[in-house]
Amino acid sequence: MNKKKAIYPGSFDPPTNGHIDIINRGLTIFDTIVVSVIVNPSKDALFSVEERKEMLHSVYNSNPAVEIDSFEGLLVDYASQKGANTILRGLRAVSDFEYEFQMALMNRKLNPEIKSVYLMPSPEFTFLSSSIVKEVCSLGGDISCLVPTAVEKQLKKKFL
Repeated sequence: MNKKKAIYPGSFDPPTNGHIDIINRGLTIFDTIVVSVIVNPSKDALFSVEERKEMLHSVYNSNPAVEIDSFEGLLVDYASQKGANTILRGLRAVSDFEYEFQMALMNRKLNPEIKSVYLMPSPEFTFLSSSIVKEVCSLGGDISCLVPTAVEKQLKKKFL
């Protein structure tokens, strides 16, 4: 039986309920999803790669269909190494579409065997981004409905 495996790449700084929504809905399409934190030394992240992986593990530690990992380099090379032929991404708004369209075309040029699949988040998460969550938390706002509990605790530790 041919298992369907997808890579869901992102910075996940921090993981939000929007990310979780895409992963959970992706699991209805794919047998396995590799949630992979992109290592980008030029980006000023609030959390280390290991902290972000830990937060994702806290949500999916008992789900064998979700693998948490990290990578640097070309996404299509990483997907091939992991035995995945699909990249899973979320699309929130038209502004996401332009960037994602360019990336999908470049990935297709680099490796035509790798496909891109896009899921729109559930309506309650269409506005949600890691940047908004960090800003709201830093200003003392309630983020309990925006992130998993373990992520909320980590954010509060960083900002309080």
